[in-house]
Order: sequence, then C-alpha cells, then structure tokens
Amino acid sequence: MTTTLPKVFFVIGPAGSGKSSVSRLIAQRFGAAYIDKDTATIRFTELLLKLNNSDPNERDNNEFYQSTIMPLEYASILDLTRDNLAAGNSVVLDAPFGKFFPDDDYLAKIRVRHEWPDAELVVVHVKLAGEALRERLIARGYPRDEWKLANWETFWSGAQANSCQWTGARHLEFDNSAQAADATAFAAALAADETRSLPAAGQRVS
Repeated sequence: MTTTLPKVFFVIGPAGSGKSSVSRLIAQRFGAAYIDKDTATIRFTELLLKLNNSDPNERDNNEFYQSTIMPLEYASILDLTRDNLAAGNSVVLDAPFGKFFPDDDYLAKIRVRHEWPDAELVVVHVKLAGEALRERLIARGYPRDEWKLANWETFWSGAQANSCQWTGARHLEFDNSAQAADATAFAAALAADETRSLPAAGQRVS
C-alpha cells in the first residue's frame, strides 16, 4: 500500500497580490489546512505593539515588530504546520515570508527547527502587475498599507528585487491578474511537474 506525502504550499507575493484568495483556492482544491499568519497571530501582535507604545498598524518600519514579534508569528504558524503534517494533512501557508527569501537553505532549516515530518514542499509565486497591485491596495483600504502607498516606488522596487532563493521545493507561478482567480491551471501545472524530478533552484513552471 502506497501513501501520498502531505504537501506544504508556501503562497508568496507582494502585499495586495491576492495571496489570501489564491491560498484559499489551493486549500479547497487540495483539501488542505489553511493557515493565515494574520488570523493566527494578529491578536498577540497588536497587543504587543500597543504595550510597546507602537502603532499596531505600522510594521514595515517598526524595529520592535521586525526583531521581536515577527519571529514569534512565523514560529507559531510553522508549529501549526507541523501539527497538521503529523495528522497527515496538507497545509497552505498564507504569509509574506519576504525577510527569509535570501536564505537558500531556509526550508531545510525550518524542517529541522520545527520538527516537520516528511512532506512535499511547493512554493507558489503569486504574480500581479505593479499598477494592478497598487489599485488593489487602494481598494482594500487597510491601514497597514498606508506606508506602502505613500512610498510606492520604494515598496515596489524592493518587492521586485527581493526574489525567493529557496531550494528543496518545487516553484510554481500563479497568475492572479484575472478578475476571478482559477486554481485549475495551477493544479494542472503541479500535476505535470510531479511527473518530473524536483526542479533546480530558481526553475519555474507556469
């Protein structure tokens, strides 16, 4: 009897690219647990920021958040991932992960640090053109996006330059430019990719 390894989908992309909608689509398509970093951690994050006399909506340029709170957020969702994998569940992680992109061994490190059982890792790059992304940020009106919009060129150039260098996973693209995202093409790309060996670092399948 053969068993299928659970999958962990890391859904990444700039703020406003539609990571949450894409994550939910993938979770539904593959019957996976959906873990949103904001949902899992926002209560303690906002409380800690207030206790530190910080604006609870300002995180991009908040050193206390970046150095102290953010590591706790990611540790929490990675531990939740371990618990789901141990139960045989695939997991979709909806979180930016941008700070960790330059570390090519990041995935190997978190496997060990958070004691993950065996799983197939899939990095999903959500793609959306810059102007469309800016319009989505304006439309959703989140207070935490104010700095991004006020410093658009800095934010967008930084997002473009910060490419994911992770090894040890499949890398697939999800074009989210359509009005209604569809997981069908992504599922087909994943199925096709599974018939081949693990791609080299940086290789993309669209």
